[in-house]
Amino acid sequence: MADISAPTVPARDAKPLLVWAIAIAIPLMLLAPAFWNGYPLLQSDTGGYLARWYEGYLVPSRSTVFGLYLHYGEHTYFWGNLAIQALATMWILQLMLRVFGLAGPWRLFGSCLALTLTTALPWLASMLLTDIFSGLSVLSLFLLVLYGSKISRSEKIALFVFTAFSAATHSATMGVLLGLCCVGWILRPFLCGRIPTTHLVQGTLTIAAGAIMLLLGNFALSGQLAWTPGGPALAFARMLQDGIVTRYLNDHCATQQFKLCPYRNELPETADDFLWSRESIFNKLGRFPGLGNEMGYIAVHALADYPLWQAEAALTDAGEQLLKVATGENTDHPTMMHTYGIFRDFLPQQLKVVDAARQQKSHLTFGPFNLIHVPVALISTVLVFVLLLAALWRKRVDDVTLLLATVCLTLLGNAFICGVISGPHDRYGSRLVWITTFALMIAGMRYWQRDDIPNGRSRPA
Repeated sequence: MADISAPTVPARDAKPLLVWAIAIAIPLMLLAPAFWNGYPLLQSDTGGYLARWYEGYLVPSRSTVFGLYLHYGEHTYFWGNLAIQALATMWILQLMLRVFGLAGPWRLFGSCLALTLTTALPWLASMLLTDIFSGLSVLSLFLLVLYGSKISRSEKIALFVFTAFSAATHSATMGVLLGLCCVGWILRPFLCGRIPTTHLVQGTLTIAAGAIMLLLGNFALSGQLAWTPGGPALAFARMLQDGIVTRYLNDHCATQQFKLCPYRNELPETADDFLWSRESIFNKLGRFPGLGNEMGYIAVHALADYPLWQAEAALTDAGEQLLKVATGENTDHPTMMHTYGIFRDFLPQQLKVVDAARQQKSHLTFGPFNLIHVPVALISTVLVFVLLLAALWRKRVDDVTLLLATVCLTLLGNAFICGVISGPHDRYGSRLVWITTFALMIAGMRYWQRDDIPNGRSRPA
């Protein structure tokens, strides 16, 4: 009897189909929170970025470059922005696996699935905020500097542009990337050619390109060729939270007339209450235009007056920042009234869809997710430092050690920059800590591939 069973797909066709299926599944997986929400996730800072196009002036800590990025996605109801974020995430993750010799659709899918289930990554990719670019830019800089010889020319150009754009989206991101480049220049002579000079130059130039991009964006939208304001003011708010501002005012109000002197005994306890509360003294005195210069003056002079206190506070805040890694800070509806007001004023045609989203109906809570995210993040942080110290103790400087060192330096640099300038916040930790989990996954897969296991047996790839 003739064989009338259904024909099988030739083996040569199965892999392309699998690759396409996974290439479609991963972005959908990364954007699952936004699909569940019914609209891209918003955060209390989203409105400040979005308004840059419409208001035409500079606002502290709100990048015009990221504001332009959001503006050009408006006609897609910002789903275009999320598509870019998800595709960029998949692209950089697969590049990382490829340069470590771990290429393969199932490894990529498994890595993305694990990160989706255990870290903040899908929430970052689903949100209209700069945070997704923080971790991705560290990985893209790592690829550009250490693995430029293993990727194509077009990939290097794409990584260069991506890293520069990411640096321009947030000052803290630029600071972390700049710090990594500086450490690279310091350590390069001791690493026996592991960091090629030309690649390190390219990595450093991404920071310069990001700075130029930001200056041009500020000029295009505001007419001012100036840096985004806000650094001294945010440092002032952190000093206020540490009690330093009150001490400075008590010591100097007898001889200097500050606007804050009459209110020095009424200052709030936290930086967030001072900067963002509607009934804050900050609002009463004119916010940044009315109080910015005074805040900057006090921040600078308080550094000179109380150096030991400042150093102690800086170390304490940086240490606390390392431990603050919970997902979802300031994404519940009551904290987003400014963002909602921006939509009401400038994008009223989208209000109906925004209002219908679960986030605006107070259905979004991160408590259950953080039961997983926080332990995974903290355990991953401990393990990357332990593995790095173990590798250094054994004087082993291989590819995995360089990745672990990059991740550890990133965490320390981010904790110092964000903790000291803005004060510790969960958002600043959660947007980066997922790369520690990814680094551990790469280290584990590389170990599994090794042929020189102590018992002499090789493990399957």
